[in-house]
Amino acid sequence: MLKHILFWGFLLLTSSRAHSEFSHFITREGSQLLDGDKVLRFAGLHAPELHRIEDDERGVCKADRRGWGQYFKWPTSDEQQNWIRSLVRSGQKVTRIYVLSVAQSDDVLCERQVHILPPIDASHMPRLNETAMQVFDNMIALADQEGLRLIVPFIDHWSWWGGRAELAAFYAESADDFYDPNSKTYQAYQSIIQQVITRTNSITGRKYFEEKAIMAWETGNELKDSTPEFVTPTSALIKRLAPQQLVVDGIYLTVLSTSLDDPNVDIISNHFYSSNHNNKPQTIVDNLTAIQGKKAYIVGEFGLLPLDQIQRILQGAVNVDVNGAQTSGALVWGFRGRRHNGGFYWHREGNSDYYSYHLPGFVEGAANDEQAVINALRQAQAGMLGELNAPPLPIPLAPKLRPISQNRDINWLGSPVGRQYRIERKALNDNQWQVIVSGITDGKNQYDSRVDNLFTDTQALSPGKTYVYRVIASNESGESPPSNEQLLIVADVAKP
Repeated sequence: MLKHILFWGFLLLTSSRAHSEFSHFITREGSQLLDGDKVLRFAGLHAPELHRIEDDERGVCKADRRGWGQYFKWPTSDEQQNWIRSLVRSGQKVTRIYVLSVAQSDDVLCERQVHILPPIDASHMPRLNETAMQVFDNMIALADQEGLRLIVPFIDHWSWWGGRAELAAFYAESADDFYDPNSKTYQAYQSIIQQVITRTNSITGRKYFEEKAIMAWETGNELKDSTPEFVTPTSALIKRLAPQQLVVDGIYLTVLSTSLDDPNVDIISNHFYSSNHNNKPQTIVDNLTAIQGKKAYIVGEFGLLPLDQIQRILQGAVNVDVNGAQTSGALVWGFRGRRHNGGFYWHREGNSDYYSYHLPGFVEGAANDEQAVINALRQAQAGMLGELNAPPLPIPLAPKLRPISQNRDINWLGSPVGRQYRIERKALNDNQWQVIVSGITDGKNQYDSRVDNLFTDTQALSPGKTYVYRVIASNESGESPPSNEQLLIVADVAKP
């Protein structure tokens, strides 16, 4: 615990003084989002796990009585910074994260920490987990430094991370009571909104409602049973607490006519999935027609489609115009980032053949059309700016080389927008670096950090001698600076 406190204290001292990329809160005028006096439109990947990781390599937790509950963990600060830099350096201005997780009865057995803890008893309100919220603080601080706007939904309709049903269970109520403004569950929901928005960020020192990196608060994820009686007081509460930030109606599959005239609602969002028969460009036309230019409109999630269908929806998001109103943003589901010690996190979407996307796209993701989907997103970003083509990727930043084992397993936190790597080695007192391998990637899908390594040096080395290693990243735009260096003292051969 002391180590944890000292770590976040260090971040507080260093990050709070860092430069902010933002001059303005994002505002809305009619159907348009504005960054200052410039129209904001965005396309990119939905990034559900910037603040909590579903650790797919461990599989299903057998102790979870639901039969499908996963293992989760918190990202490191290095991971969060790497992911946010990867998104921004790929051209992304805005992303949406996933919800705040809610405690469930099998969390302890599955080693799961969550954001929202049970109340002391049923007469009290839920509590925020301080450890979880410090990770959330860091995400916001890094987004502010790197130039990424966030859409933050509160509570899930579903139980994946714990949602309305788990919240209701604190008070022996039903999942449907979440939508009832007279229920104890709804009171708890309002308390969570207030606790989060008024929280003081332990890194920046600002209240969450003062954070320009938070573009919008969303009532929740896919709250498909929302009613005017639910949305109206919820949006009013959010806007009262955070008047400079935007509010998204988190309803799903429909548009509430009352939200179009609600002065506290700024953005109407929809999610497109084939199971709902709406995963097509026509849904954009239908939604914009229903909204009538009264609010900004975003496609908060879509995907799990062949490349050509993703391209058509993206082009619809760029080009469809209904009486002067256009889509403000579109996010493909979903992104997973690099691991602290090498490789990528990954996620298979149900029983489908679709996997999460890894930036900047790798040949290892060919079965997932990974590079082509990311290229289509970058082309959509250009189209929303009125440009014909996406700019080249920036030159990669330096990777972070991790300590090298006596087995000479070599692993590193990869460079944002780096595609390939070259590993170099030299004897400690030599001046000349030797290339031991080039053209390798960290883009393997279904990477398992328990058994996989990015590279193992099998060349003959002199026992007792000290060697130095470094890694250089590259992409089509050039090479990164060298990574930090790591030493390896080769063990002496045991004498008989």
